[in-house]
Amino acid sequence: MEHFDVVVVGGGTGNKVALAAANRGMDAALVERGPLGGTCVNRGCNPSKSLIRRADVAETIRRADEFGVDAEITDVDFPRIVREVTTTVDEKADEMERTHRRRDDVTLYRDEARFVDDRTLEVGDERIEGEKVVVAAGARPVVPPIDGLDDVDYLTSADALRLEDQPERLVVVGGGYIAAELGYFYEALGTRVTIVGRSDVLLSNEDRDVAETFTEAARRRHTVHVGCEATEVSEDGGEVTVTAEGSDGETVTVAGDRLLVAAGRRPNTDQLDVEEAGIDTDDRGYVETNEFLETSAENVWAQGDIAGGYQFKHAADRETKYVVKNALDGEREAVDYTSMGHAVFTSPQVAATGKTEEELRDAGREYVVGRCAYEDTVMGKAQKVRDGFVKVLADPEDGDILGCHIVGSDASTLIHEVLLALASGSGTVSDVTDTIHIHPALSKVVLKAFEDAE
Repeated sequence: MEHFDVVVVGGGTGNKVALAAANRGMDAALVERGPLGGTCVNRGCNPSKSLIRRADVAETIRRADEFGVDAEITDVDFPRIVREVTTTVDEKADEMERTHRRRDDVTLYRDEARFVDDRTLEVGDERIEGEKVVVAAGARPVVPPIDGLDDVDYLTSADALRLEDQPERLVVVGGGYIAAELGYFYEALGTRVTIVGRSDVLLSNEDRDVAETFTEAARRRHTVHVGCEATEVSEDGGEVTVTAEGSDGETVTVAGDRLLVAAGRRPNTDQLDVEEAGIDTDDRGYVETNEFLETSAENVWAQGDIAGGYQFKHAADRETKYVVKNALDGEREAVDYTSMGHAVFTSPQVAATGKTEEELRDAGREYVVGRCAYEDTVMGKAQKVRDGFVKVLADPEDGDILGCHIVGSDASTLIHEVLLALASGSGTVSDVTDTIHIHPALSKVVLKAFEDAE
């Protein structure tokens, strides 16, 4: 049995931990059954945002007439678009593997792994153990128990990002950010998209005002059925039919050429037999960690999607820094998520940080609301933003920023002003209102919302 100073399970952000261990003179092992880079590089952020960039270009052309420009889309080379993106993604994963192969201080195992004892794994037909172990094996798409689904050639998000044959009609089961982003990509390039979501709005985890606004915007693009639970799927002659039951008991039936199941994600703990190593999980299967990202097992840490915290690549990157400090450098520093934000790359975009109004209300927390519509700013008018707004939630006594929620163009960029205030400023409304904003930049919509809260 091979013994290592550090064994890292998962080649997404985990590969950074393995390299950091090697750079510290430790003998490291990295276990990854698929291409290096994990979900983000291969099946998530990188390919999806590259594809969405093409959707944004098409969207700009379609809106050209609003601005007095005569333009039209005469053709979309869908196979070329997908091939270009997947080629770039695959080249990056290959280069990451070559980097690890060139090193003598990192042993790369490209095989299935399962825990068989404390800090001991069976990898293929070998066994390895680590003085320290980091579990960063990620998550995978949920496949819900829908009657007939096993008999249908359905897509998950991973498949949909590499599909070169563009469907004329796509049915999406799910109403979260993956469903929203992929629905936008396909629709913008010419596919007719139908979304079936179980919640009464799309993006139901967002602030209610944002979710309702986004849902109405999505209805102008897609056929949207919310409050509907998919109960049955069938396929006949190349057509997929989805039957869903609404909250009012009514039955909805929709059909398309392809079916995308985007009903969330689940941790890969069940594929690792983590219980054999004494690693506790919660009732959803995620590895339980404390504020130092330590698990219940001695000298075992966990990070990223499998740890059940924030399911974002930038969250996993943040956690990597703390795992390196705590697991490799022997420090004991609690991970700080103070300025954690997120974004949904659709049209309109969505971005947020902190609590929603509903969460504050449920907690009995006092708050004030500041708000500004995009159309109430010079640049918002210039861009003809129809639905956009910034909503700020703040403490009425000391001005602490409790939450900020944005729906509209460039929301993913605009939110960073607020994140910086939370991370490096006083974390209060005055951090934004005391800052001189360039006129008439779109960031004035953020300033005006904070001034409204102040």
